[in-house]
Amino acid sequence: MSADSTNINNKAKAQNTFDAIVVGSGISGGWAAKELTEKGLKVLMLERGRPLEHIKDYKTAGKNPWDFEHRGKTTAAQREQYPVIHRGWAAQEAVMDYWVDEKASPYTEVKPFTWWRAYQMGGRSILWGRQSYRWSDLDFEANAKEGIGVDWPIRYKDIAPWYDYAEKFAGISGSKEGLAHLPDGQFLPPMDLNCVEKEVATRIKDRYKGQRHLFIGRVANLTQAIEGRTNCQFRNRCWEGCPFGGYFSTQSSTLPAAMKTGNLTVRPFSIVTKLLYDKNTKKATGVEVLDAENNQTYSYHAKIVFLNASALNSTWVLFNSATDIWPEGLGSSSGELGRNVMDHHYNLGATGTIEGYEDKYYYGRRPTGFYIPRFANLGGDKRDFLRGYGYQGAASRNGWGREIAEMNIGGAYKDALTEAGPWSIGATGFGEILPYHENRISLDKQVKDKWGLPVLSMDCELKDNEMKMRKAITADLKEMLEASGAVNVRTWDTGHAIGHGIHEMGTARMGKDPKTSVLNGNNQVWDAQNVFVTDGACMTSSACVNPSLTYMALTARAADHAVNELKKGNI
Repeated sequence: MSADSTNINNKAKAQNTFDAIVVGSGISGGWAAKELTEKGLKVLMLERGRPLEHIKDYKTAGKNPWDFEHRGKTTAAQREQYPVIHRGWAAQEAVMDYWVDEKASPYTEVKPFTWWRAYQMGGRSILWGRQSYRWSDLDFEANAKEGIGVDWPIRYKDIAPWYDYAEKFAGISGSKEGLAHLPDGQFLPPMDLNCVEKEVATRIKDRYKGQRHLFIGRVANLTQAIEGRTNCQFRNRCWEGCPFGGYFSTQSSTLPAAMKTGNLTVRPFSIVTKLLYDKNTKKATGVEVLDAENNQTYSYHAKIVFLNASALNSTWVLFNSATDIWPEGLGSSSGELGRNVMDHHYNLGATGTIEGYEDKYYYGRRPTGFYIPRFANLGGDKRDFLRGYGYQGAASRNGWGREIAEMNIGGAYKDALTEAGPWSIGATGFGEILPYHENRISLDKQVKDKWGLPVLSMDCELKDNEMKMRKAITADLKEMLEASGAVNVRTWDTGHAIGHGIHEMGTARMGKDPKTSVLNGNNQVWDAQNVFVTDGACMTSSACVNPSLTYMALTARAADHAVNELKKGNI
């Protein structure tokens, strides 16, 4: 090679070299970019999907319901293009552009698996349900106490200050309840329960002698304005993108903070295909990227890499980073890479009618409901299954669209529709799934995506513990609603394929021993300790509460550790 060619190559490499690379721009990727840039690192954020600019690109957020061409419904073409999203409730006209093109990015199912994906700047942080709860030592200690999976390498005291930090920045509204198994946090003022919910909360507390609780859901919607963001406007159209910044997303929160430092470079349409690994230094040197638009391959280099592509896609990158040292992928030396897939099982609950409040109503479209935290297998409550579940629900009045069979014609029918209907109350259960070694994902090298890359194959299912739990979830909720005065209580259970809870976890778990885990207690890959995984892939168990707040705290904690280790020359 000539001297001129060498100089050109060196110059190109210098232009593609950063202090840190963040793969993914969702909740955890946004946090990684914010933390690393604010600590002075030059950071490249790689997003496999399109750009999505705050406010400007929320195309439907200002529309009236009657402005939608199909009145909120999807088309036959969309049903064909997005078969997985149409398995659930998310196939709605306003948000179809946010979901991944399933024909371009397929996956295979050994057993049914519902994978909700959003490939654009911000990932699913635009679409998430925003429920935000802390774990407690009940959760971090459960595996060790029960001999399930492996022990977490951290405890609540290790992450509590980072929960504080994440809550203050993200803006979590909620009430303080003093429950050891669901710790209080740094909350903005809570939203209000409505009159029926308040009465039901009192009745549950009295009936169960303070052992069960109902309170307003802790949610990443602002009840007070914070820097650069307006408080929630109670439109309850969050997943279309909030022009007010009223809830936490990458676009409204972490991305502006990272950009403000001048240290962030964002590259969309960048599919990270593998980590580049130097077996002499036992470190990653960067990543290889396939440009989703021009199909060209580029290399980017950095001292540290944060994998935040989502629980399953981060592991896809590790799988695809196979070398002669680890033919099953970087991080596979323990045999646990791709294993222990978890989620929260739901699609079941109960509803009933509450009488006697026909002179009461409520105002606005509150973007959260109530929460009933776990009570199973706590204290004297012993079950024939391990772990537990919580409930999310609401009370409301039926509107003009209700069916009134007795008044289906004439003026009396029209008059009846001007008044609100009866009060109803309902909730959905969310149960913990245990980390089973046999629940796994792997590369299906026979099936390729639009870019010729192998896809993931899903081989996961609920087992006996979850099935026993599901019976208890509906029975307990029916009992509580009836004890609260509800009538005509009906239970429902439509079944659950893993993934449908949209809380994928596991596949690259944290642990204390490199022989049984993929990551150490600081989210570093044992086999390449300048690679950090802080999204759902890192989870060692699943608890029963929504996990995103824990990802935020773990990411901030890991970024702090990474920068300190970088300064010491340890990575």
